[in-house]
Amino acid sequence: MLFFRLFLVLTIAIPLRAQVDPQNIQIARDQWGVPHIFAPTDAEVAYGLAWASAEDDFLTMQKQLLPAKGLMGQVFGKQGAQLDVIVHLLGARKTTRERYTTDLSPDFRKILEAYADGLNAYAARHPKEVLHRKLFPVDGQDLIPSYMLGLALLSQIDEPLSEIFSGKIGEEVSQERGSNAAAIAPHKTTTGETFLLANSHQPLEGLYSWYEAHVCSEEGWNMLGANFPGGVSLFLGTNPYLGWAHTVNYPDFTDIYKLKMHPERKLAYRFNGEWLELQPDFYKARIRLLGFLPAGKKQKFYQSKYGITFETPNGFFALRTVANQTIKAPEQWYRMNKARNWDEFRAALDLQGITCTNIVYADREGHIYHLGNGLLPKRDPNYDWSGILPGDTSATLWENDFYPVDQLVQVLDPPSGYVYNCNHTPFRSTAPEDNPDTTAIPPHMGYKRPNDLTNRGARFQALMQQYDQVSYEDFKRIKYDQAYEQPMVAVPWFEPIFHLNPDDYPDIQEQIRLLRDWDRVADANSEAAATAILAYYHLESALKSGQSVLELDTLPEKELAEALRFAQEHFVEHFGQPTVRLGKLQQHRRGNVSLPMGGGPDVLAAVRSELQKDGRLRPVSGDSYIQFVRYSEEGVQIESINAYGASARPDSPHYTDQMQRFTSQELKPMTLDKEAVLDEALRVYHPE
Repeated sequence: MLFFRLFLVLTIAIPLRAQVDPQNIQIARDQWGVPHIFAPTDAEVAYGLAWASAEDDFLTMQKQLLPAKGLMGQVFGKQGAQLDVIVHLLGARKTTRERYTTDLSPDFRKILEAYADGLNAYAARHPKEVLHRKLFPVDGQDLIPSYMLGLALLSQIDEPLSEIFSGKIGEEVSQERGSNAAAIAPHKTTTGETFLLANSHQPLEGLYSWYEAHVCSEEGWNMLGANFPGGVSLFLGTNPYLGWAHTVNYPDFTDIYKLKMHPERKLAYRFNGEWLELQPDFYKARIRLLGFLPAGKKQKFYQSKYGITFETPNGFFALRTVANQTIKAPEQWYRMNKARNWDEFRAALDLQGITCTNIVYADREGHIYHLGNGLLPKRDPNYDWSGILPGDTSATLWENDFYPVDQLVQVLDPPSGYVYNCNHTPFRSTAPEDNPDTTAIPPHMGYKRPNDLTNRGARFQALMQQYDQVSYEDFKRIKYDQAYEQPMVAVPWFEPIFHLNPDDYPDIQEQIRLLRDWDRVADANSEAAATAILAYYHLESALKSGQSVLELDTLPEKELAEALRFAQEHFVEHFGQPTVRLGKLQQHRRGNVSLPMGGGPDVLAAVRSELQKDGRLRPVSGDSYIQFVRYSEEGVQIESINAYGASARPDSPHYTDQMQRFTSQELKPMTLDKEAVLDEALRVYHPE
């Protein structure tokens, strides 16, 4: 083991370049442990961001990097190997090698390389924390595949892949994902400020969880917000002039093609009247056995005109996605970080590297904006792109021709004074009278249509319509609202559970009466909320494979009653009584901290929870990093909160120190002012 550690230190340290002097970099930790990185140049800031992020969550950073080198399976077994395979199927490493010097600007490549240097330096200094001896050193190119993988997963590529690998190609598979974002113009606020809310719903910890940081250089990079550990810039937040938020969206980002195979010639497929040969594409997924022995399982894929192609019991299918059509996402986020006004921000959008997720924007000049963002191919309108496509013609093969930003669904500075998105259709992004024209967007662009609505979207619109002008406190109340609209617009199949006749079900009369009288608010003190949410999760888990809670029309009444019976029996078994308060059932937990938690799936104060062995629900996703921003001529005011704290290390004082405020719907003040940060910092040091 000693030899291995020495070998690791040497192999990591030798390739390090002298691009950055750590003595030029200051990392200031505030009272919450949030890192504020100061340096003369952007590259030095990137180096410091890598170091600070590794101090707080080196484990997750490595999980982001391992698939880029095909090592995830060797560390985390079969489940990790799945990410290795997806990176291979995306062709992420090959595409990065081919485009790294042509598609990314020289100045941004310096940012990537400096960030990689910071990671290598940390790994060299902390060899015991390194998960695999072949992971380090990394370079700038090694950082790109994790972006492509993340955007592919946000584009729901796991769903068609699951269909293909399970042999259930053509069946519907769906998974609930979330986020809230909103911006309010000065004429709509009581103070004449512009308001911005960034409220992304991600896993609370681990891969794709939020990490808060502040980066500030003398070259004009000054941004406070959050990214996923391993991001070379911030993915959302604010600088002194402007800010933005993202929400997951659901346009058609991925197409599946069924190939027409030759009746006699093996691996020959028809394309434009000719018979072509599929090209084998082997990949050996290496996984860990017995905790330490790597074993390789060779998987056989193919390449066709459409890209990666699979042999299934139902024939040969090809998959084509926008997520691997560009490597520009990290540079686009960096350019957005540095934008100083609307024109510069809009120019950054034209890079079209961020292949999915809506964008909600606000700035100190009073502009607000919603973009139904996506890299959307120009598809032939003569085909039904919502289903399986014929894989024998170039008419269905889109290549390098995408709708520019100005042709996407968007709203800029609507007269009503607000824009928002809660993962619903982009055609409902502001007041009804200012919404985008649905007739101007052809169906084959793949957007969700106007009837696609979440409870959060319906609730936000209903609350906003109550105000002629919105105060800052009003804005907070809207975001932290815990109510379901009546009736249940997003999941109408669940609405009948509130109207069951208690006389028909004597054994669950108390549960039925609770729900009939419920105000539909998922408050921590509500017993009805606990019953309804547990029943909902039970029904959701009982759905057949491939079914989606968002696409169901109805459920038999007996199944709804059975869900209430399950909830009642669960409460008796684990709590000794037929009903309990939501805050007793649902507890925000980490380490030795366990706090009552309100909220539920698809309320504005969103919580997605999983049952634990002791019978309680533990939040695992939903509200995570939250940032409120107010812009005025005088500057910017910022408040934020994270689900747990700034550090993912159990021995850190910042492992759980934001939890109380998080569950109490309280925020912490933050600043972009360097002098104020340094005056109040608990610790200032160099990354070494």
